Amino acid sequence: MSNRLRDEIKQTRPFASTEQEAFLSLGRTWAVLEHALAEALKPHGITPTQYNVLRILRGAGERGLCRGEVVERMIARVPDATRLLDRMETAGLIARERSSEDRRFVTTHVTEEGLRLLVALDDVVLAAHRQQFTALDEAELRRLIELLDLVRAPA
Repeated sequence: MSNRLRDEIKQTRPFASTEQEAFLSLGRTWAVLEHALAEALKPHGITPTQYNVLRILRGAGERGLCRGEVVERMIARVPDATRLLDRMETAGLIARERSSEDRRFVTTHVTEEGLRLLVALDDVVLAAHRQQFTALDEAELRRLIELLDLVRAPA
């Protein structure tokens, strides 16, 4: 059994279970990967969460999405999506449009400025991901994806 995680988090006692070690290892891995992505995005003035929203809206195309649909598709849930979208709208990255038929329904779209930023970030993010997973070959990456799918399935 590897002591690397225990060393990284400076834990002196054994884990309570293999499941606990796996859970903490996933959390630590996510934190390390997200920090590296945040550092790659920082020069462009955007956070990983904002990048995720722009990516989602680009994928939605011209029809856009309502706030709830954006939240459902996010990699990590945020406690206040409305404020996140407010900040992104103020920055000119997204636009929101209220329905004329039902004023309660607001559709969110990525703006031209948001699309330009995404295009500029496509290679940056791809390079960051390639660097993050350089220790794994294609077959190992596929197996990792399959294992993570299995872990998420009961949730």
